[in-house]
Amino acid sequence: MSMTETQTLDMAQLLLQAYNVGDMINSSAEVAEYIRWKNAVERDSEIQTAVSAFAKAKLNFEDCERFGHFHPDYHAALEAVHKAQEKLDAFEAVRRFKEAESLLDDLLFSVSETIAHAVSETIKVPSNNPLPTGGSCSTGGCSGGCSSCG
Repeated sequence: MSMTETQTLDMAQLLLQAYNVGDMINSSAEVAEYIRWKNAVERDSEIQTAVSAFAKAKLNFEDCERFGHFHPDYHAALEAVHKAQEKLDAFEAVRRFKEAESLLDDLLFSVSETIAHAVSETIKVPSNNPLPTGGSCSTGGCSGGCSSCG
């Protein structure tokens, strides 16, 4: 067997294992909760009305934001976004969806980090957390001042 055939076989096995991990994740409690609350949010007409209002307020603010604080409606538009967000957050299904989404994100990050560190401890693993914790460069970059990065 040639080197190319061996590499192809190894890649096929690797991809098969990756699909198996994906199936395991899809069968997890985190995914089940995420889907449950995502569906609850999508089916609730009152929440969907609040989502539309938030999207409209956000779009209006983005138009104002291009000019910054100098736009005459900047502060009112920002306040409208905050109020629309508060209205959304008042729904239990929205809060639960956000919690489930965060737990699923944590699971996916942990799996990614485990795979990356199985290859090398120095591999950086991107995170959705804008303020990574743990002092490791693997949590999204070196903005935390890690000396081994750069």
